[in-house]
Amino acid sequence: MQPPDSATVEHISIYPIKSLDGRPVERVEIVTNGGLAGDREYALFDEDGDYVNGKNDQQVHPIRATYDGETARAAAVTLSTPAQEPRQFELGAVDSDETAALADWLREWFGYPVTLDRNREGGFPDDTTASGPTIISKATINTVADWFDGIDAAGMRRRLRPNIVVSGVPAFWEDHLFAERDSRVQFSIGEADFFGVNPCQRCVVPSRDPDTGDEIEDFNKTFIEKRRTTMPDWSGGDWFNHDFRLMVNTAVPETSWGETIAVGDELTVGETVTADDTPVPAE
Repeated sequence: MQPPDSATVEHISIYPIKSLDGRPVERVEIVTNGGLAGDREYALFDEDGDYVNGKNDQQVHPIRATYDGETARAAAVTLSTPAQEPRQFELGAVDSDETAALADWLREWFGYPVTLDRNREGGFPDDTTASGPTIISKATINTVADWFDGIDAAGMRRRLRPNIVVSGVPAFWEDHLFAERDSRVQFSIGEADFFGVNPCQRCVVPSRDPDTGDEIEDFNKTFIEKRRTTMPDWSGGDWFNHDFRLMVNTAVPETSWGETIAVGDELTVGETVTADDTPVPAE
């Protein structure tokens, strides 16, 4: 049976502070460089200028973050850890007294100096070439959760950290949104245009409990084996030099910066074009 050529946006998450908890939103504007307003707008750095994130420090995982604000951009964050009571900090200019207090709070938890930086337009994406929102289907999340004992769909979504979850399509349908390395797949969400670039190369983070940082033994091995044996006919291409890939990285043409996407919008797949015909270079 031919898979459907459209899906519906069911969930949108942004991650105001890179590597910390996400925040669900009903609608969000696309900003400069194709990111979502408020997504990874802030990031934590150590003294060497490297990210303080789940890949580099497991102490990130026990930090709980909740956000306040009337728009997609968070106005304040409340942080807590198993050793620290919840404390709220305003989010704004990174040279403020409030930010200095937040850095002191984080230093106490990590045991070394941590600074907070901000990029209001485009944030701090993992993939600087494909800096648009990441996309996965609800069915994929459910399927991958079933590969592991003790992980439900909500827990798997927290591990994978997608921006957009779509419904109404089968597992791994989102693999329709990328093609060969020298190609891009055009698609739209509501009035906004996108290019699907590549399947996201996963790191150690999905193997860890998002609350404790504890790792599942042989997570990567199991994931790769299951991904390989469940790969649909429409997946593949020259991106799969290994099978530890899931979710789609995207880019947004400048003509769609300023557009808004929302829960309930339809995602419609368009044509596959060469990378030379897009603002996203070939890998």
